Amino acid sequence: MAQKTILIIGTYDTKSDELLYLADRIASQGGKPMTMDVSVLGDPPHPVDISKHQVAEAGGSSIQKAIDSGDENTAMQIMAAGASMLCAELHASGKIDGMVAMGGTMGTDLALDCAQALPLGVPKYIISTVSFSPLIPPDRLAPDIQMILWAGGLYGLNSVCKSSLSQAAGAVLGAAMAVEPSKNDRPLIGMTSLGSSCLSYMKLLKPALEERGFEVAVFHATGMGGMAFESLARDGAFACVMDFALPELGNLMVGSVINAGKDRMLNAGRAGIPQLIAPGCLDLIDFAGWQEIPEKYADRPFHEHNRLIKSSGLDAEERRETAREISDRISRSDAPVHVILPNQGIEEWDKVGEPAHDPEGLAAFLDEMRKVIKSPAQMTEIDAHINDQAFADTVMAIFDGWVADGIVKTAVGR
Repeated sequence: MAQKTILIIGTYDTKSDELLYLADRIASQGGKPMTMDVSVLGDPPHPVDISKHQVAEAGGSSIQKAIDSGDENTAMQIMAAGASMLCAELHASGKIDGMVAMGGTMGTDLALDCAQALPLGVPKYIISTVSFSPLIPPDRLAPDIQMILWAGGLYGLNSVCKSSLSQAAGAVLGAAMAVEPSKNDRPLIGMTSLGSSCLSYMKLLKPALEERGFEVAVFHATGMGGMAFESLARDGAFACVMDFALPELGNLMVGSVINAGKDRMLNAGRAGIPQLIAPGCLDLIDFAGWQEIPEKYADRPFHEHNRLIKSSGLDAEERRETAREISDRISRSDAPVHVILPNQGIEEWDKVGEPAHDPEGLAAFLDEMRKVIKSPAQMTEIDAHINDQAFADTVMAIFDGWVADGIVKTAVGR
């Protein structure tokens, strides 16, 4: 197995001992460290592979401009711009196989940008004094980021912080050695869903698509899953998307933390990827299990899925707003869009006798969708529930038509 190169990012003026220890642990396990200094004021006591001057210049600035700004936040954003640019370039040119960064709040802020600059599947590890902290909003997290608390290491090496550093060294190198690169030998379909107790169409669609020679990746639409889906769509990874679970969009609109960022439902269209869309689970608002349900939603239909996530319902006018938001987002697409509207329900818990059953709210949503979905987007309304065989059959009929018309490519790179 070829030696793996791990990029180590940090402020080598103040944390040289810790970063050199990290590099030594990687080297001791057979990896090749590459060092990047993102300091501003000081100079590292030992040589580094990528200097702070190179980092600042990669971001279109200079160390002197960072210093002259007189503001530590401005200075670190200059370094973050350069560091993330260099991360992307180093990986694209095959010079690194993974990245590990270390820092407090300043270093973590920069490291999050570096992680987002690397594609899904490239090992990215952050050793941070604020790992898993509510200080870090979901939209700053790369979909496959790994973090570990930099415990007891804010000033100098000790046995406590060595435990975190050595674990990180082993984790990032081990991931770089073990990761299986995407074969990219079949065109990929990106599909969103939730667990099969709520949405089950993927059980019918996945085998049908695989029989036709496609690979299918199903993303759990609970925030991070949607972020991964959007990241790959942004990179043009999909031959087609089947975006059938949209709770992250409703969550974004009402301010729930369980969202996938402001660009949800936009990246496939920007990348020219054809989209099949259905409004699965767009009747619910998801809250973190530790949150109190806001008083505004206290009298709504309620479902406590587990200790991590619970949901309240949207009212009729809020559901009309979600229809308008769907229309606005798909109107920006540079590729064909076809909406499938199942008028008997959009998730398992909205059936008769279930806690989210709300025929008036569903009727309001359907009415608004009929009004707002305009050409060139197409819409097919079906007298069925989203989990029925009829829904899957409709999806495949439209998809097969797109394949026949050449809208969906049947070979990678064509």
